[in-house]
Amino acid sequence: MNKITFFFLTTAAILVVLIVWHPNKEQQQDIYVAQDGNDEYDGSKSKPFRTLKKAASVAKAGTTVHIREGIYREQLIVQHSGTKSKEIIFQPYQNEKVILSGENLTSEEGDTSIISIDNKHYVTISGLVIQDLTTDLSDETVIGIFVIGSSSHITLDHNHVRHIETHADDGNGHGIAVYGEGAMKDITITNNTVEDLMLGASEALVLNGNIDGFIIDHNVVRRNNNIGIDLIGYEGISSDKETDYVRNGVVSNNTVYDISTYGNPAYGKEYSAGGIYVDGGKDITIKENTIYHSDIGIEATSEHKGKYAENIEILKNTIYENHYTGISIGGYDKERGGTIHSNISGNIVYRNDTKGLDGGQLMIQHDVRDNKIEKNILTAGPNRQFIVNYFTTNENNELRHNVFHKEAGEEGIWIWKDVEYHSFAVFKEASTSDKETSYIDPGYVDSDSYDFRLKEDSPAREIVE
Repeated sequence: MNKITFFFLTTAAILVVLIVWHPNKEQQQDIYVAQDGNDEYDGSKSKPFRTLKKAASVAKAGTTVHIREGIYREQLIVQHSGTKSKEIIFQPYQNEKVILSGENLTSEEGDTSIISIDNKHYVTISGLVIQDLTTDLSDETVIGIFVIGSSSHITLDHNHVRHIETHADDGNGHGIAVYGEGAMKDITITNNTVEDLMLGASEALVLNGNIDGFIIDHNVVRRNNNIGIDLIGYEGISSDKETDYVRNGVVSNNTVYDISTYGNPAYGKEYSAGGIYVDGGKDITIKENTIYHSDIGIEATSEHKGKYAENIEILKNTIYENHYTGISIGGYDKERGGTIHSNISGNIVYRNDTKGLDGGQLMIQHDVRDNKIEKNILTAGPNRQFIVNYFTTNENNELRHNVFHKEAGEEGIWIWKDVEYHSFAVFKEASTSDKETSYIDPGYVDSDSYDFRLKEDSPAREIVE
């Protein structure tokens, strides 16, 4: 009897182990979509579904949707949420090339997107090409990837968004758009390429509204006819006016270039697109990005009077040969907001204002207060302007340990509170810069090849490091 009891208990223990472990296998489900599939199949590797619509309807928490190679001329509308331990993933099968094309989508008023995530959570979109969505309608906004509502814990990684175009003179388009109508958090946008977009009055990669917590890292944003990366507040996107702004995020290690509104029908011959733009965001770090051949390298302000870009850290970015200016803070007129309690530090700002638009390397505009500008190295562009400050509304801003690049046979120009200075010493006194702020050759390794490392014997090292 004891032996039988022992055997029974051992068998029960084995069954318990099987019960404990077997559901974990069921939790992680793989389903497949293929050009030669059929939505009447079971979605297995040998019997894949045909459409993304079918896959999205089946993909519950813990599902990875493997999409086989080919062009899918349909929308991907995510229909379910994952959980913290069981996200939903849409990705190509084994790095096969998967294209989602909007070329067959019907133009109609409102928002039209190739991928849509509306009020969903714990979803990852990875490795897809999203392309070819166009409109001629001024009241239609075309979007490559659209995240909306109160969606949270969303990851967009290694996607390629291209050829999203509005052809209307007053139209709108986005490559990637995240709109926090409700409370959003944990938005991760990494390693994507967003290129060759016609955006009208809109932006290539934008976060707008009630978004608390995000990462935008190692993306390439290029050849777009309006703002590259935009972080926006106070446009009425959120249902809660008190939280209608993007905050608590990092924009890092992105490469942004060829961003310009010049020739965009919505702007004509203006050079007004920022490579990276904070418009009313708060508590945001912008670090170690490279921005060049755009209209404005980095801009931080608010377009809404009485609102601010606040606690913005602009750190160790490389900003060169942009058309209008390198870094701009403050409102462009007195009907805009401004920039407060922010830090511009450790940036290389090299030969911007290539179009001679009097933007200089650092532009300080309306309502700029209580900011630190320190340890930057600035090299003047063709018109020799370093700092351009035509407004008298800047207060309590500290200029410390900055290096202005002195070049043989060239003079420098500094404009401070609407007074132009050709003497560095006089400007330094007027701006109350600290004594370490210097007008010297920083000693780059090879600036002609955009190698802005400092030589070992650089006199700038002890100032900015």
